Amino acid sequence: MAFEIRQQFKLSQQLHMTPMLKQAISLLLFSRQELVEAVQRELLENPFLEEREAEPGASVDASSDSRKPAEQDNPWPQEEVARSAEWEEYLGEFSSQSRVAQQEFEAAEQDGNPLEACHAAEPTLEAHLMAQLLLSPLTERQKSIGECIIGNLDETGYLSATDEEIASLAGADPSEIPPVLSVIQNFDPVGVAARSLSECLLIQLRAEHYDRDPVLVSLVSDHLEDLEKQRYKPLLKHFHIDLDTLKEYIAIIQGLEPRPGGSLSGGAPCYVSPDIFVRKVNGEFVIVMNDEDLPHLKLSSLSNELAGQNRSSEEKDYMNDRLRSAVWIIRSLEERQRTLYQVMESIVKHQHDFFEYGVYKLKPLVLKDIAEDIGRSESSISRITTNKYVGTPYGIFELKYFFNSALSSSDGGQVGSESVKARIRALIDGEDQSHPLSDEEISARLKDDLGVKIARRTVAKYREEMGLPSSSRRKKHL
Repeated sequence: MAFEIRQQFKLSQQLHMTPMLKQAISLLLFSRQELVEAVQRELLENPFLEEREAEPGASVDASSDSRKPAEQDNPWPQEEVARSAEWEEYLGEFSSQSRVAQQEFEAAEQDGNPLEACHAAEPTLEAHLMAQLLLSPLTERQKSIGECIIGNLDETGYLSATDEEIASLAGADPSEIPPVLSVIQNFDPVGVAARSLSECLLIQLRAEHYDRDPVLVSLVSDHLEDLEKQRYKPLLKHFHIDLDTLKEYIAIIQGLEPRPGGSLSGGAPCYVSPDIFVRKVNGEFVIVMNDEDLPHLKLSSLSNELAGQNRSSEEKDYMNDRLRSAVWIIRSLEERQRTLYQVMESIVKHQHDFFEYGVYKLKPLVLKDIAEDIGRSESSISRITTNKYVGTPYGIFELKYFFNSALSSSDGGQVGSESVKARIRALIDGEDQSHPLSDEEISARLKDDLGVKIARRTVAKYREEMGLPSSSRRKKHL
């Protein structure tokens, strides 16, 4: 068999994404905070970009001004700039409602939303414990061991490392670990650095001087699973006590903290800032973009200064590339905001009953419905609705929340799955805790209230998705 080398011509088509197109797609996917960070990075790296101050009610002017340097006064080759940026005319005036309605909306927002109170960052669990360790009467060697113990705690305050592992890290003998560990376990919060739930609760019982009751100690150390599953009859028989006495013990145990480090391990609170607001003003729903924290970009006047100087071909190529990038990101941001507005406008149209009456009127909706309505691809709708939030009269929701599957009702209509979930939660919240509703009973109630015929297993699936326990675990012995 002979091998030979031949040249062959082949004509083929390939889809190639330029870096600028990838950037435009990623801007659609970015959350509000990620978008601000990306724009700040671009401001630092691109000399042709600068930030301008946004003027109230100047949406149209902002759009036209951002393109004017590139289209009229820009000295660089026009075809080089336009090659990578072909967009439709930017809608400077996002809202289709009247200017009067928008002004009334803004006035209502100012009256109803006072400035949020400032707060200092809360200390972490590690810092809180280290401060107590430094003030403790332990020796320097013991404090060194204590640092290793604190450094191995998880976010809930539990210790997973063994005495041998801590001794190896601290360069100490394993027999030196328990005395230091005992001191740390009595730091605030009491029960931290325990290795199990029983140990954590027993430490708290000792601190409250409840450890003198052998029944209570035995319940915590040996019968937590029975208490969790509400197997009370064997406990009553084993300890020779009545139900009222057992309830008193349970009340004491429920007053203990099973996650001692939970209140300090979360760090600073995370707040959601809506990307867009929907409010009802004078009988119509007004959509207003939240541009408060977003930088407003324009082309820098630096291009005019650079144009008057003699530059090598390499320098001109670099400047043309930076200029194209500047124009592209400005128009990409404009396109992102326009797409977000169009999607929200379509959602309001499809989910009008939700904005009018609340979550129980949420209708079935899929990405394809919005894509066909505004003439975009489903992938673009998926990107623009990810990690984007809207402020409504009923709270703040992610845009993905409005897309849900359909369930058939008895009158031939359809009900959204999110409406069914909300009704299930309401039924469970309002049930008699001594006789909780079973999944079968919830299914019957849904048929009566919403006209939805839903199987028991579907009710169980929705209940588990919402983190709600079964009826046997919700039952309270009063």
